Amino acid sequence: MATPDLSAAPAPPAVPPLPHYRRTRKRIHLLCFLIFLILPFFDVMRFDLPRQRFHFAGQELLINEFAIIFFTLMFLLFVVVGMSVVYGRIYCGYMCPQMIFSEATLEVENWIRKRVTKRWPKLPAPRRKLLSQAALYLLLAAASIVLAFVFISYFVEPRDLFVRLLHFDLQTAGGISGAVVTLITFLDFAFLRQRFCTTVCPYGYLQGMLVDNQTLLVSYRDEAHECIECQRCVRDCMMGIDIRKSPFQIECVHCGECIDSCAAILARLGKPGLIHYTWGEHGSIVAEESSWWRKLGIRDTKRVVVLLVTLFYLSGLTVALSMRKTVLIQLQPVRAQLYRLGDDGTIYNKFRLKLVNRGSTATQAAFAVQGIPGARLTLETNPIPLAAGETRELEFEIAAAPFPGASDVNHMQVTMQAGTEHEQFDQTFLMPPEGKRR
Repeated sequence: MATPDLSAAPAPPAVPPLPHYRRTRKRIHLLCFLIFLILPFFDVMRFDLPRQRFHFAGQELLINEFAIIFFTLMFLLFVVVGMSVVYGRIYCGYMCPQMIFSEATLEVENWIRKRVTKRWPKLPAPRRKLLSQAALYLLLAAASIVLAFVFISYFVEPRDLFVRLLHFDLQTAGGISGAVVTLITFLDFAFLRQRFCTTVCPYGYLQGMLVDNQTLLVSYRDEAHECIECQRCVRDCMMGIDIRKSPFQIECVHCGECIDSCAAILARLGKPGLIHYTWGEHGSIVAEESSWWRKLGIRDTKRVVVLLVTLFYLSGLTVALSMRKTVLIQLQPVRAQLYRLGDDGTIYNKFRLKLVNRGSTATQAAFAVQGIPGARLTLETNPIPLAAGETRELEFEIAAAPFPGASDVNHMQVTMQAGTEHEQFDQTFLMPPEGKRR
């Protein structure tokens, strides 16, 4: 009997490596959560409503610094819009706080249910369910207080807010806002969760207007009819949908859970998964793209324009921040009285000065006059001390005696030195006609 030649048997088809979008997504969730916790405490981005300040990139901005705030908001807007045009609802699945906390709540609920069942297996099912819900709600209540505190810290200075929390402040706007946000957070995580995404959140509906045939989607492709109807993709979907019906379902947040599920099941049969990230419903599969820029989504003129506009606003924001002075000075003459003539013949011109220390540390602003011989400032203190965030408004006079070559209108420079910052203001000093000078 002849021995079969096993070496001639065809090798099984190569199966691509399994995707791990869930692992990647959970890491991004953790990173986003840490960023959410850290930002208000390090003034990376925070509104301070009581003091009318906007903290961004470590700088303390006044609410009326329109240029910087405008470029900041426009940059963030185009980041969100550009991400929607290129990557679809990837924000919903990977970075949205509602989705992150809703999924975390579901996972904690399942963990508590398993622990209660394992710890008290002989309890009747209704009692185990009641015990699990009580433990979950108690944990959600504590988490809601912490999350509400962090959220309100984006609008009220954290140390001030912490004192209000210790005193159970329910009288001021900060205390009332904290209590309301705590209640809303608890009700959201306990009862609403992902239903918020399909009923209240407008982002999913907005995405329907931004998507085109080059937008990133999660698509099911089975031209060879290899689906084994295991329903694993449906069971693992956090939104409870069947991706095989359509990639444009409003509930789909492009999380990629179904991609991992399908690939894991079919890998046991030596087959690749049937669900992929694709550019459009009928476009190429992302993992099969050869060019790095096409993998990143730079695929046509529309996306290049969106990228350029986003970079434009980012450049404008960078320039505005680089040109910003820590000490803001406004100097203007008071011309209700052109000049004042002293008994000794000294001439006085009045000026109005506004100083704002936009930094996080105290500083001093020293003033001097150039261009007028013997001119002096009648400031009570020079340099003027400025605490962090302090605003000072005052009036002072510049005094000078008549000098050879003086005219009715004399040009001068008022200089200011605050730390390493130096500014110069061109002003005029008025004198009476030559015949009236002493």
